[in-house]
Amino acid sequence: MVQPYEPQQDHYVACLDLGGRSCLVVGGGKVGHEKVSGLLACGAHVTVVAPEISDEVAALPVELVRREYRSSDLEGRRLVIAATSDEEVNRRIFEDAEDRNLFCNVADVPELCSFILPAVHRRGPIVVAVSTGGASPALAQVLRDRFASQVGEEHESLAVELRQLRPWVKENLETYEERRDFFRERVTQVLG
Repeated sequence: MVQPYEPQQDHYVACLDLGGRSCLVVGGGKVGHEKVSGLLACGAHVTVVAPEISDEVAALPVELVRREYRSSDLEGRRLVIAATSDEEVNRRIFEDAEDRNLFCNVADVPELCSFILPAVHRRGPIVVAVSTGGASPALAQVLRDRFASQVGEEHESLAVELRQLRPWVKENLETYEERRDFFRERVTQVLG
């Protein structure tokens, strides 16, 4: 019998604007590549620090620093992701980030994370993100794929249209309720 869910840690869910902001990934392998790719998709400026950097990571538009991690690598960063296979280095990165009040994610080690990363699918301005609170990335990925398969071209086009309408709506409809109702009606007209 499955036990009732009792949250160990509830997370505040938010979408971060990392466009042009400096982010650090420590680790230049397969996991580092995945994390760097996600940051680049958001327009972040990414620095990768690792003694060994894969060709796939080196081919990305990032700043490469081929050496061991140093605490000073955190200076001026918005957030940091540790993607190494060395538990001691990962713990040091997390502790250094905590000392500087920086958000830090240590790949696959939820207890060393001040933020966790959901499974993400992007289609134009629409982002489908699923998190299991760190319990199971595999389940999050399966659910993401299931939900993402329901987001089609018509949803993407509508999202673009609604984004373009926002300035007009804000200028011409006075209250939050009027603006909300306008957008709901337009979504219903298009999607049924």
